[in-house]
Formats: sequence, C-alpha cells, structure tokens
Amino acid sequence: MTRMFKFSLLLALITPFALHASRIKDLTLVDGGRDNQLVGYGLVVGLAGDGDSNAATTLRSVANVLQRYGLTINPTDIKAKNVAAVMLTADIGAFVKSGTRIDVNVASLGDAKSLQGGVLLQSPLLGADGRVYAVAQGPIALGGFLGGQGGAGGATVQKNHPTVGSISSGAIVEREIPAVIVRDNSLRLLLHNPDFITASRMADAINAQWPAAAMPVDSATIRVNLPADFRGRDVDFIARLGEVESTPDTVARIVINERTGTIVATSTVRISQVAIAHGSLTITVTSTLGVSQPNAFSRGGSTVTVPSTQTDVNESKGSFFVLNEPPTIERLAAALNALGVSTRDMMAIFQTLKRSGALQAELVVN
Repeated sequence: MTRMFKFSLLLALITPFALHASRIKDLTLVDGGRDNQLVGYGLVVGLAGDGDSNAATTLRSVANVLQRYGLTINPTDIKAKNVAAVMLTADIGAFVKSGTRIDVNVASLGDAKSLQGGVLLQSPLLGADGRVYAVAQGPIALGGFLGGQGGAGGATVQKNHPTVGSISSGAIVEREIPAVIVRDNSLRLLLHNPDFITASRMADAINAQWPAAAMPVDSATIRVNLPADFRGRDVDFIARLGEVESTPDTVARIVINERTGTIVATSTVRISQVAIAHGSLTITVTSTLGVSQPNAFSRGGSTVTVPSTQTDVNESKGSFFVLNEPPTIERLAAALNALGVSTRDMMAIFQTLKRSGALQAELVVN
C-alpha cells in the first residue's frame, strides 16, 4: 500500500477586468419592494410504499385529514407507507396579487425513502405573522430518483436527493402583502452591496438627471425625492430611475473556497513589495506485508505476518523571486503562474501574505 503526501504551493490565474457602469435597478432594491417567506406543513400521498414508516405524527395527520371528510379513524388503524409528512417553503414577491401562482419547495419531514410520484394534498402556507397567504397542492417533481428494493440480497440506485422536490406554480396566492414604496413624495434605494463610494457615485448620477433629487443617507441607503413633474407618476419615475447608470466601487477582497479549490479576487487588491519562495516536498510511504514461518518440525511456533514500511522523501528545487512594481494581484498571478504553482498552493501563499502584512486586502476563507 502506498500513501503519498504532497506539500506544494498552488496558483490560479486571476484575470483582470474593467469595471463598467451598471444600471441602478441592478445595484439596488427599492425599499418596500421586498420578498417575503412562507412556510407550511402538508402530506404527500401515493408513494407506493416509500413513505414514512408509521410515524406517530404522520398517522395523526392522516386521521385529521380524513376527519374533514366525515371519517373518524383511530390513528393506530392506519398504515402510512404510502404517505409522507413534508415541510413546504415558498417566496412571495412584492406586489403579487391574489390569484397569482408561485413555486413551492417540498422536503420530507420524516423517514420517507422517496417522494417520487407523490401528490401534495391541499396545504396552507403561512407568513411570519401566522396568517395564511397561499395554498399549495399538486404533483411533485423531483431532481433525483431511488430505485431497487434494498435489504438483504438487494441493491438500490440513488441519484441526487429523492426526498426533496418542487411544485412549479403549485401555490395560489390568497392574500396580497401590502407594499408601500413612496412616502411623502420620496423613496429609498437599498444597495445590494453597501459601500460609501458606490452610494455617493449613484447619488451623483441621479442628480445629473434630476438636480438635487438624491441624497446618500449611509453606505446602504439613498433617499430620492420625486421631481415635481413626476408627482403622482411613481411607477414611471422608478422605471426611469432604474435605467440610470452608475459605476459601483469594489472592496479589495480575496475569497478562497478550500473545498472546491476556487479563488476569486477583485481588481482593487494591492500587494506590498515582497519576496516569495516556492518549493515542493513529496513524502511517499510504502507498506508491505511479509510472512514469518517457524522452522520445519518446530514445536509451539506459528505463522505470522510481518509489516514492513519504507519512507521516501523527495524535495524539489525551490525558487525565490521578488515581486516589484506594479504591486497588483495581476502581477502576482503572472509571477506564480510562471513558476507553475498550483491552485491549492496559491491559497497557502495568499494566507501567508496576509499574515506577513503584505496583502492589502480582506481575505475570506470558506
């Protein structure tokens, strides 16, 4: 058996890009025009034996449903293999009117094997205030499947998660959520990525169209007064306001995802003059099993296995370079790419640069 451990530095090329102006509608959200979350509990039927294994909660739920139709049944007399208790979640957008259909996510709450082929019974969806805003019902679409019987001598085949599905347009909105976006002839824009420079630039771009109309309140909020010729025409003004373009500012940040080996860095990252050494170390551990036997006609001896381990160390020639001007992330990426550094090693380099104080950026490791 051979085990190999590699210690090396990885490099990913981060391509610089020019930052262009974006529409205000893509950078902000109008205060009052937010989505709301809904949640509910329901039963999925028709699961052909893949439902809950007679869970007490599921049995009581089935008995309650049947009682609505005038059937009084003891929960202990019900078999729930074709039924699964599920939780429902949905997002209801702003300005959605009564009668509009929305999508619903369905997830098993008990120990059901699969929701394949199931149909959700009529279930209310509640908001955070406990009121019913929509009602869901319909057949469930899954992104996976479960095949085979399993058990002793059996086999199963599973793809993705068969206990989670969705119902496209499966809920009908019953109550509209009131939304007020214009108060006292003014509205507020909420930035998706709060930043003082972005807020200031955006206010300047708005004022270039409608003088003295916008005022940045903080890094995340801009107050905009409706011009006199747009009073009473709120929708028309918001539509034209969304088309105004502004250039957002970006924070100097490097985000590292160690699980996937992904590195993303903004073009504003700067690095102080620094010297970097790169090398790699490979350790190979080989384990073999030998057999030790007693001599012929010996008494009391036994045959045993004797493990043998051999360790080899291979250290490649290191390299050392000095990063001069310009002190940018593009310069560092080009230098490390020239050395053949891998992506995982690049992560170690960035973390070491941050600890040394040479990396003038926020480092986020996921």
